[in-house]
Amino acid sequence: MPHECISVFDIFKIGVGPSSSHTLGPWRAAMRFLDEMKTQGRLDDISKLSVLLYGSLAKTGHGHGTDIAVLLGLSGDDPVTFDVNRIDSKIDGIRRDRKLHLRGERFIDFDPVTDIAFLYEESLPFHPNALTFLVTLHNGEQLAATYYSVGGGFVVKEGETGGGGSSVDLPFPIDTARQLLQWCIKTGYSISELVMENEHAWRSEAETKAGVLKIWEVMRDCTYRGCHTTGELPGGLKVGRRAAALNKKLLNGREYSDYNSWIEAIRAGGQHFTYTLDWVSCFALAVNEENASFGRVVTAPTNGAAGVIPAVLQYYIAFCDGLHDEKILQFVLCASEIGSIFKKRATISAAMGGCQAEIGVSSAMAAAALTECLGGSQRQVLMAAEIAMEHHLGLTCDPIGGLVQVPCIERNTMGAIKAITASQLALQSNPELAKVSLDAVVKTMWDTALDMNSKYKETSDGGLAVNIPISLPEC
Repeated sequence: MPHECISVFDIFKIGVGPSSSHTLGPWRAAMRFLDEMKTQGRLDDISKLSVLLYGSLAKTGHGHGTDIAVLLGLSGDDPVTFDVNRIDSKIDGIRRDRKLHLRGERFIDFDPVTDIAFLYEESLPFHPNALTFLVTLHNGEQLAATYYSVGGGFVVKEGETGGGGSSVDLPFPIDTARQLLQWCIKTGYSISELVMENEHAWRSEAETKAGVLKIWEVMRDCTYRGCHTTGELPGGLKVGRRAAALNKKLLNGREYSDYNSWIEAIRAGGQHFTYTLDWVSCFALAVNEENASFGRVVTAPTNGAAGVIPAVLQYYIAFCDGLHDEKILQFVLCASEIGSIFKKRATISAAMGGCQAEIGVSSAMAAAALTECLGGSQRQVLMAAEIAMEHHLGLTCDPIGGLVQVPCIERNTMGAIKAITASQLALQSNPELAKVSLDAVVKTMWDTALDMNSKYKETSDGGLAVNIPISLPEC
């Protein structure tokens, strides 16, 4: 494979739920398409526009808000900054008026019912998550552009090479875990230090640190908000939020006005195993309940798996005294490199690899980061990532009703707990005696993805999605 340069900010993106592949990717594709039309001087020439959604994007597009994401992207709204509380009113207005404000610059007639086509039985060969923008200009000329949402919010245009990463000259190019370890041995750097050196190819160290801490702030706020929000998730499954009730129970009904006092209260509860376990689950539930509600989250490395890394990071902060900027930087930087290896050598798209590509990868990332922050060697860090993924191999993606709710939300709690367990196993082991390398498990994950039936790849055509009636109260 050609070398692909992936930054920490490619792996961790601020966006809007519920899906990085089906929401954030199409949103960014729509923005990119109109940016390209603007650059070509053709934006003002558009008289008609329609969108075709293929394969997995079509089959679970309504549940994942793909049509909503496309409309917001075409309107020029930025997923990083757009007020998520305005989504419903904005979309209602477009549907009511049948008008689209392209990039916020000019209106055209657009009816989402007829101008967004869900092609359930059609799929393009490059990737299941494909969408095509069809344009008719005032002079009658017709144009088409196809983009692929390849996982984690990455977007590739038809004909492009690579997987959506950048093209820069890195001092330490890395495609495999073996190469990563070799660079660490040669330089003496930890994995997070090596990542920081590579990030200098894009920006200054101060800018990288500020950006990573912003990523952390969004994760932190999302977790806190999710732990204090009650109600029912949208989409029709009638899934009730659980994080807020669990948070209240664990704190014996006490309420705290800010994050720091909340964390201090959590710490005051001690280190009892079930208490710690409940909090890790609560953190993960909180993030993914926010994600399912079109809230602001961080792809880590995807939206469907957005709760694993924040939950493990919150565990480190609350129970291992990790609330320090330098430790948070170390955690995020280390995690990003593990995610980039999976992105380069396998996939982080459930539509390509099932849920092993999302929860499995996020668990491996979290396990590695926690291990480094707890003092593990570079080999132990890679061992922790391998253990976490090894025990997610073959995990299918079969969301009930095409929604990122059941079993997706609970799977984040499982991924977080497995990450902590994998870290502890690695820290108590001699990695020289390990039988399976991280590169071997990455390859195995990709082989498994290729063998996996398409109905288990985010299509809702198999598994729980077809065996659990959506009217059941426990859903």
